[in-house]
Amino acid sequence: MTNPFRIAEVRVFTLDPTAGAGTYFKPGAAQHWLVDSLIANPMSGHPEYRARRSSWGIGVLGALVVEIETEGGVTGVATGSGGVPAGWLIRHHFARFLVGQDARNINRIWDQMYRSSLPYGRKGLPVMAISAVDLALWDLVGRLRQEPVYNLIGGLSRDEIMFYCTSPQAGAVKQMGFWGAKVPLPHGPFDGEEGLRANLDFLAAHRAAVGPDYPLMVDCYMALTANYAIRLAEAAKPLNIHWWEEVLSPDDTEGYRAIRAAHPTLTWTTAEHEYTRYGFRQLIAERLVDILQPDVMWVGGLTETLRIAAHAAAYDIPVIPHGSGPYSYHFIASQTGPAFCEYVAASPDGRTVQPVFGDLFTGEPVPVNGRLTVPDAPGFGMTLRDRAMLIPVE
Repeated sequence: MTNPFRIAEVRVFTLDPTAGAGTYFKPGAAQHWLVDSLIANPMSGHPEYRARRSSWGIGVLGALVVEIETEGGVTGVATGSGGVPAGWLIRHHFARFLVGQDARNINRIWDQMYRSSLPYGRKGLPVMAISAVDLALWDLVGRLRQEPVYNLIGGLSRDEIMFYCTSPQAGAVKQMGFWGAKVPLPHGPFDGEEGLRANLDFLAAHRAAVGPDYPLMVDCYMALTANYAIRLAEAAKPLNIHWWEEVLSPDDTEGYRAIRAAHPTLTWTTAEHEYTRYGFRQLIAERLVDILQPDVMWVGGLTETLRIAAHAAAYDIPVIPHGSGPYSYHFIASQTGPAFCEYVAASPDGRTVQPVFGDLFTGEPVPVNGRLTVPDAPGFGMTLRDRAMLIPVE
């Protein structure tokens, strides 16, 4: 007998890089500010890889798409990271915990995927694979129930979300109507005193472009040391930086303690590159940062994001996800914390608003004048635009 909630099939795809599927790393594509401009990063100490993040392979794994279909023919879909390696894990390891299972048993499925991958997982690519499956499950259950995902996780806490925008052009961000701008820091410790002065000039120029009171944030992408971050933040105090983001690796808890001790009144954020609630536990318990920024597409999906948020709420630490488009929008709309989210400027020059996932989906909402009302379509509300851009993972 057919069970409309029982999972019948799991399909995994990568994206044809020539098909316009919203990746910043398409061969032959126009240069994109996010990967082709000078941005401080963990590889900045190697001169041959300093100038462009694409040069050291930031996008080498690529994106993937997961479809989960029930015996009743209803399909949930999600995109994620990890490319062929993550797709192989899903097809050849995680699928056994899905096929034949009730799609509503999301906590059980998550636990089985996580525990079964402990010998080789816990962080990074395996958790990215789990995230994509988890998001596809939430989309599926929303479609089965004909409810938006936010209704499955507590309903709406607000009718509208505000956005700040990450872009190389803070002035353009303000003109587009976003409440704040985040700019990528160009230089790190390997650039010495000259680089430090250049960073201050860079930030001063953006402050001048937006005025004295407009929120201006700085993305440091794990590129700094604790001592450098302390010095830079001290020198930049006249610029009224709203927050300093991801100055260190999330693993450097000693560094975050030193920064907190040196600048207890400044705002520090991190955790875009942290994974699962176990990675967040010490950051939360020691109050090492002021804002947590898990990436819903990397941290273990919506299921794990909700657990992290519940833990952080006991310490009054806000959770404001990194990027992730509608996956973050549904989370934020359901929460009683800050009603704002990040939008990463998807256009090559960072000056216009485009769908985060490019041409991959129809139905992806985008901010207008820095605001958005989350649609009430079932699931996450997105449908694959063109299956010709999908390449099956075998």
